[in-house]
Amino acid sequence: MTAISPGTAPARQLCVVVPTFKERDNVPRLLAKLDAALSAIAWEVIFVDDNSPDGTWEVARQLAQTDSRVRCIRRIGRRGLSGACIEGILASSAPYVAVMDADLQHDETQLPKMLGLLQSGEAELVVGSRYVSGGDTGNFGSTRLGGSVLATNIAKKLLHIDIADPMSGFFMLRRDRFEQLAPKLSVQGFKILLDLVATAGGKLRVVEVPFSFGERQHGESKLDSLVVLDFLGLVLAKLTNDLVSLRFLLFALVGGIGLGVHFATLYVGLRLNLPFAEAQGLAAFVAMTGNFLLNNQLTYRDQRLRGFALVRGLLMFYLVCGVGLLANVGVAATVFDQEPIWWLAGAAGALMGVVWNYGVSSLFVWRSK
Repeated sequence: MTAISPGTAPARQLCVVVPTFKERDNVPRLLAKLDAALSAIAWEVIFVDDNSPDGTWEVARQLAQTDSRVRCIRRIGRRGLSGACIEGILASSAPYVAVMDADLQHDETQLPKMLGLLQSGEAELVVGSRYVSGGDTGNFGSTRLGGSVLATNIAKKLLHIDIADPMSGFFMLRRDRFEQLAPKLSVQGFKILLDLVATAGGKLRVVEVPFSFGERQHGESKLDSLVVLDFLGLVLAKLTNDLVSLRFLLFALVGGIGLGVHFATLYVGLRLNLPFAEAQGLAAFVAMTGNFLLNNQLTYRDQRLRGFALVRGLLMFYLVCGVGLLANVGVAATVFDQEPIWWLAGAAGALMGVVWNYGVSSLFVWRSK
């Protein structure tokens, strides 16, 4: 058997993972900044792009044609910063990995210092922090700053996280430690550092280095009001030791809203003198339709259905919820026969219904592509 000769390129010591969505103008600029900051280090950068409509992935691939340090992962049918970071890190063989945004707001000049802390063994995770001495939040507006501080305090108190900036998106860690934690991380949401630290349960040696949060140069922020729900869902998931997922919590929240819609529609129908059976059927139809649309926008927004797939998904959701209703009633009746407490039986039936609807909807309505 002929031996395969090893390549001549030096082994990469550091991989910088950059999740992107509509950042085509920033990618070349970030690459130039990394080239200047990491001149004494064998490094690579992996741009993980969620199929940006502006062709960010095309720009990254064009750069890769002339620079072997550049790699690109184009994700189709999957969305979300945390999932992109996980895929990018697991795609690297470098012993150390950093995560930073493409918007030029993170200070790439801190990367050599962060790497040194890892290589010395002083830390297993190094966090670029805005809230330690020497750090700065830049031009955060009062609303964004207040929200960031509030989220940080909630995370620190409820999850017992002892770092100043668990909401940071700029950090570096040993890849082997990441791979130990990766199976327990959520691919949803935006706060992968918070997830990492909470999952580690205090077993990571963490050092924070200050940096000043810069101004976005091109494009626009991808954060919206739904990030708040992502954050709260992640906190609740970690409080339950990942017994329930962030997505399940959002699905249950939508179900609770749907219950309110159901009762409101039933009330209106009865006020219009509709027979109870007709009013109940109308209420169920309106609630199921509303639940589907909300789940499509919120719970499964990374797998959002559009066009004909939306219509097909709605019909499938009606079928799923119809069977779920039977399961709900069956469990409730069984519990009531054993213990005739109406609210206990009703709660048991509702829990069975939401578990069924969530599980089957994930498999058949919003199935991964």
